[in-house]
Amino acid sequence: MKHNIYGNTEGIRDALLRELDDLYNWELEEGEFLPRELMRRLADYSCRLNREIAAYLTREGEIVHVAVGTDCDVELIDFRLRRNPRRLSRVRCVHTHPDGDGHLSDVDLSALKIFRYDAMTAVGVKNGEPVNVQTAFLESEKDILLGSAVPWYKVPDKAWLDQIEISDGLVGTEETDQVSEGQERAVLMGIESEESLKELKRLAETAGAQVTGMFLQKRTKPDGALFIGRGRAEELARECQALDADLCIFDEELTGIQNRNLEDLLRVKVIDRTTLILDIFAQRASSAEGKLQVELAQLQYQSTRLIGQGLVLSRLAGGIGTRGPGESKLEMNRRRIRERMTELRRRLAETEKQREIRRKSREKNGTPVVALVGYTNSGKSTLLNKMTGSDVYVQDQLFATLDAVSRRMETEEKTEYLLVDTVGFIRKLPHTLVDAFKSTLEEAALADVLIIVNDGSSSEMAAQHDTVEGVLQELGATEQTRIEAVNKCDIADPWPTFPGAVMISAKTGEGLAELKRRIAEAIQTSYAPVTFMIPFSKYGLLAQIRPLGRVTAERHTDTGTEITLVMAKEDAARAAARYGAEIIQKES
Repeated sequence: MKHNIYGNTEGIRDALLRELDDLYNWELEEGEFLPRELMRRLADYSCRLNREIAAYLTREGEIVHVAVGTDCDVELIDFRLRRNPRRLSRVRCVHTHPDGDGHLSDVDLSALKIFRYDAMTAVGVKNGEPVNVQTAFLESEKDILLGSAVPWYKVPDKAWLDQIEISDGLVGTEETDQVSEGQERAVLMGIESEESLKELKRLAETAGAQVTGMFLQKRTKPDGALFIGRGRAEELARECQALDADLCIFDEELTGIQNRNLEDLLRVKVIDRTTLILDIFAQRASSAEGKLQVELAQLQYQSTRLIGQGLVLSRLAGGIGTRGPGESKLEMNRRRIRERMTELRRRLAETEKQREIRRKSREKNGTPVVALVGYTNSGKSTLLNKMTGSDVYVQDQLFATLDAVSRRMETEEKTEYLLVDTVGFIRKLPHTLVDAFKSTLEEAALADVLIIVNDGSSSEMAAQHDTVEGVLQELGATEQTRIEAVNKCDIADPWPTFPGAVMISAKTGEGLAELKRRIAEAIQTSYAPVTFMIPFSKYGLLAQIRPLGRVTAERHTDTGTEITLVMAKEDAARAAARYGAEIIQKES
C-alpha cells in the first residue's frame, strides 16, 4: 500500500502509517493556529516512534505534507505556495521534539529564513503528551521574532495568526543585502588547530567563498569512513543546514570514499584543502605554462580519486549482446585522464626546454639570480615592485602571484643581477602542485641568492618560516646564500624579532637600502668582476674566456687585449688553473 508519509518511515507498521495518512484529512477551523487535538495526535505518534514528526499547514487550514525524522531531527523542506521566493511561503511548519523540549533550535530558525515559512513551531512532547510550544516568525529578510515557549494548552491562536499577516506585509518588500552572485556559503571543518583553520578561512575567501562557520574537532587520527566520526558528522550536517551552507571545506586531504560519504551525510558539496588550493591556482594562472601546470596538478589529484558509483561506473553486465571486450566508464575516465596528463607533460617539457635555454643564457652571461621566496602573502610581489619600479599584480590575497616574474637590477658597483619573484609557499602544500610547478619552483632552487621574505605582521611568522624551510629542503635549495628579511615591520605589533634579519617595509620602502647592500654583498661572495690580460701570443684564449661571464669592459693594448668579465669565482679559479694564473691581471 502506498503512503503519503515522507522521510524516515523504515520500521513503521502499516497500521501506524495509515493513521499518519489520516492527518491529511484534517481541516483546521477558522482562527486556529494549531488545534489542541492535532498536537495530542502528533505527540502520541512522536512518542510511540521516538522520532520527530513534521506537518506543514496552509493558511487555508489544510495539512499538505507529513514527514518522519529521527529522534533528534527531521528533514525540513522547501514547500512554497508562492512563486516569489522572497515572499512568505503561505505554509507554516509544525514539528515535534521527542525529548520534551519545545524550544526551537538554530537549524529550525535557519530553515524559517531559508524556506520563508509563515511560522516555525516546535512542540515539546513527552510520555505521549504535548508539553510546551515555541513559535518564530520572520520580521524581515534577516530578523526573526522569537517568542517564549508557552504551555501547549495556552497557544495564542489569534495573536500568532495575526503575526503571520504582519510578517507577510514586511518580508520580501524591503531592500536587502544579497550575497554576491555565484558566491558560495562555506562551512570549514578542521582537526589540527585554530591557526590552520584561520588560514583555511583566508584560502576560502581568496577562492571567492563566504565563510559562515568554522568548526574544530581535535583528533589524533582521522576516521577512515567520515574523517571526523559519524556523531560529529551528523552534528556538522545540522550546522550546515542552520548556516544555509552550500559547501563544506575540510582542512585536510580527504580520500575519495571519505568525500563521497560526507556528501551523502552532509547533503552539501564537500571539498578538501588540496582541492581548494588547486581551485585558487586555477583562478590565478595567467601564463600558458601556469595553466598547463594547474591542469596537470588537478588531473593528478583527480586520477587517484575516481571511484565507482554503483552501476553508473560499473563494468558492462553480461548477457546477450554484451559479451566481448568491454570497458567501464570508470576505466574510460581513467584512460582519458592518463592521455591528457601525457599530453600536458609533453607540452610542459617543451616549455621547460625554452626555460632551460633562457637559464643557460643567463649562466653564460654570468648574470647572478636573486630569488624572493617566502610564505604566501608575505609581500614578495610588493617588494619586487618597490625595488624595481614594476607593476606586478599585487593583492592582499593568498597566491596572488603564480608565475615566476624576473626583473633586471644592478648593485651600486654596477653588477647586474636578476631579481625573481616566485610562487608563495603554504602549509600542507599539495605534492601534486610541487610536482606540476617544479620548473617554476626551480627558479628558487637554482638561484644564487635567496631572500626569504617573512611576514612580520603575522603571529605565525616562526611557523611560516619553518614551512618555507621545509619546501626549500624538498626542492634541494639548501646551499645558496640566504638573506632573511622581515617585511611589514611598519604595521607589526609587537615589533618582530628575528636574529640577523633585515627589517623592511615593502610598502613604505623602509629598510630597502640595507637589503640592497646585503644583496650586493651576497652576490660578491659568488660573482665578481675579473680582468684578464690576453697577450697576442695566446690570443686564441680570448674566444674561450668570453663565454665564461658577462663582458663589462674590453680594451686593446700594445701587448694584447684586456677584458673584464663578471663571473662566478669558481669559473675564475678554473680558468686560472687551466690557462695559467698570469693571465689574470686583477681580481676584485
